[in-house]
Amino acid sequence: MPSLTPSNSPIVAAYVAKTPRSAALHARASGHLPSGIAHDSRHTDPYPIYTDRALGPRKWDTDGNELIDFYGGHGAHLLGHCDPAVIAAAQGQLARGTQFGSCHALEVEWAGLITQMVPCAERVRFTSSGTEATHMALRLARAFTGRRKIIRFQKHFHGWHDHMAFGVDGHFDGSPSPGVLPELAAEVVLLPPNDIDAVRRAFAEDDDIAAAILEPTGASTGMVPTGPDFLRALREACTARGAVLIFDEVVTGFRIAPGGAQQAMGVTPDLCTLAKIVAGGLPGGAVAGRKDILDWIDFEVSAARGREKIKHQGTYNANPVSAAAAIETLRRIRDTDACARATDAAQAMRHAFNQVLAEEGIPWAVYGDHSVIHFFTNPAGLDIDPLAWDANAQPAATFSADPRKTMLAKLYLALVVNGMDPKGPRGAILSATHGPAEIEAATEAWRRSLRMLKEEGELRR
Repeated sequence: MPSLTPSNSPIVAAYVAKTPRSAALHARASGHLPSGIAHDSRHTDPYPIYTDRALGPRKWDTDGNELIDFYGGHGAHLLGHCDPAVIAAAQGQLARGTQFGSCHALEVEWAGLITQMVPCAERVRFTSSGTEATHMALRLARAFTGRRKIIRFQKHFHGWHDHMAFGVDGHFDGSPSPGVLPELAAEVVLLPPNDIDAVRRAFAEDDDIAAAILEPTGASTGMVPTGPDFLRALREACTARGAVLIFDEVVTGFRIAPGGAQQAMGVTPDLCTLAKIVAGGLPGGAVAGRKDILDWIDFEVSAARGREKIKHQGTYNANPVSAAAAIETLRRIRDTDACARATDAAQAMRHAFNQVLAEEGIPWAVYGDHSVIHFFTNPAGLDIDPLAWDANAQPAATFSADPRKTMLAKLYLALVVNGMDPKGPRGAILSATHGPAEIEAATEAWRRSLRMLKEEGELRR
């Protein structure tokens, strides 16, 4: 894709005019950070926005532009930015200490809330991130079963460690991405999403499969939707073959329902991985699941059974500041309708955005479940009605990546120019603080942005 410049796009010109301080910060960052960023998803042409502060469903960039935030800390802020009670809990703990190098009471209460709320959680092990959690879940599954291989599904995202660093947005043949050993990649059985026959064939042809891992609502938090029927069939297949079923609930945990997607969809895995909301929007993650599997980390159980335990350290595991924020957050999710409020707001936004598409004559669709939204930009040019299109009835191939990179880049910039910060050009994640005012403003931003794309010839009229 050619670099976007103000001279070749009024959308880019408007973005550059509104964000000079972000441009200056990015110029400085590029001298210190690869591509000037700290996370791949922030890579933006010509440069990303730099945020100064946030509150509830809104944030303000370093130029003072107010944006309705539809990324929510990568989905970590179900209660919105800077919830007063969560902030007070974290600040109170900051004054008491940030890292003790010893056990503390908050980690016990935090773990207790997880085991109370999450169906599969008989035991919990804290980590510092979602990537660490999926890494540990695989190690537990291999130790527990004595097998080597892992079933994964194309486009499902589970972090960046070596077992997960391919097959998400490329390398769908299972070949390793740069830096990953071919020998390790060979231990991953990469299958098409939602294909239970492929799962059964894999189990029938290979008795060395330790586990299957997936995002329970579908690839990229439901971009390629997965339904309860597939989850039930996968649960049965794993049970029949003695393999561990792992739900990656890093995003869906405590968002889809207080007990996560496993509660909402009625299918209980053997292990689940958690991050984002589980730590109250602060750094932190966890593996939760069956006691007999997590016993592989237990000193006493391992000694009693005469086996070497799995070693697991981590300076910031169960960090007390994260624990304080997490306890307040999980209590609120358990005791209020926060999940339902976020879901209702997303449903209203999906309907409003699809109404705009229909009125503007654009054959796209906005879809998703619960409080997550996806933009279907229809790369194959299908004849669809935005108000009637059912994502759950589509084959997985329908959701292939849109090759129109320039159009997608301009869509994101236009949305920012018009006052909203989405999840790139891919969609949005809502919080319990998004209300009618935010939905109305975002809908108008969506309409203005689509018209800007039309004016630049990126969309047919």
